[in-house]
Amino acid sequence: MTKIVFMGTPDFSVPVLQQILNDGYDVIGVVTQPDRPVGRKRVLTPPPVKVEAEKHGIQVFQPEKIRQPEELEKIVALNPDLIITAAFGQILPKELLEAPKYGCINVHASLLPELRGGAPIHYSIIQGKEKTGITIMYMAEKLDAGDILTQVEVPIAETDTVGSLHDKLSAAGSQLLSETLPKLLKSELAAIPQNDEEATFAANIKREQEKIDWSKTGEEIYNHIRGLNPWPVAYTTFNGAVIKIWWAEKTNALADKTPGTIIGLDEQAVIVSTGNSTAIRILQLQPSGKKKMSAEQFLRGAGSQIQVGDCLGEEQ
Repeated sequence: MTKIVFMGTPDFSVPVLQQILNDGYDVIGVVTQPDRPVGRKRVLTPPPVKVEAEKHGIQVFQPEKIRQPEELEKIVALNPDLIITAAFGQILPKELLEAPKYGCINVHASLLPELRGGAPIHYSIIQGKEKTGITIMYMAEKLDAGDILTQVEVPIAETDTVGSLHDKLSAAGSQLLSETLPKLLKSELAAIPQNDEEATFAANIKREQEKIDWSKTGEEIYNHIRGLNPWPVAYTTFNGAVIKIWWAEKTNALADKTPGTIIGLDEQAVIVSTGNSTAIRILQLQPSGKKKMSAEQFLRGAGSQIQVGDCLGEEQ
């Protein structure tokens, strides 16, 4: 039986691990990130992959840095036939890449060479793409640059968020891996090198990227909002206070005001002008220190002082 070491960390990785186990492979070890503090109370929380692995009695390794010799030796000593990674979060060193008989493969959430990096799902929506997909490829020492084994396209709906697309891609990745592994182990696949000149990148989202730029078009702002929902969530400011914007919709309403100006308030939305004379209807938001709420709840409470003509996003 093929001995597999699986490496992954977040929720995206869990269905992939489950599929490997369901297909009857021998997972002899799971490598994931260390437990991290989560939430306001900073509760030490295990990664989702660790929780899943422990359900099946699989030994778990949690190196802070897998390149450290003592950590590397533990994995190599397992003598796996194949290493499979899915959103593990660290680049594997050459010694580990060369250790397994069948090499190391990765389940990546984009159609490589597009969107290499840690946030391909976010960027596929932020950039307004109509499709993305899953790539299974050999791992290399360079970020997401290995030879491609298989790919599958996944359409992006206009109402998809990072959360909904994440779930679609995780399921697609699990299925594609299930179809790929038998062919890989029988040497029936021809790996295709990536064209580095066509590569684009999707680095992890930084705090400054979360802020809405109201000078952009309504389409771009809409994609920005759904491309950060449900994490880390787009935000704007009003009177110096942060307001997270969870959901909005596009509208063809003409808006000849300065971008970011509130041009309308109704029972369901805060209507804001954008950079191309259209508007965005904010439907769900979260004032600083408050829970997520509908625009209706906001306008009855924390936002009751907001008026038409006020401007969002301005620094105080």
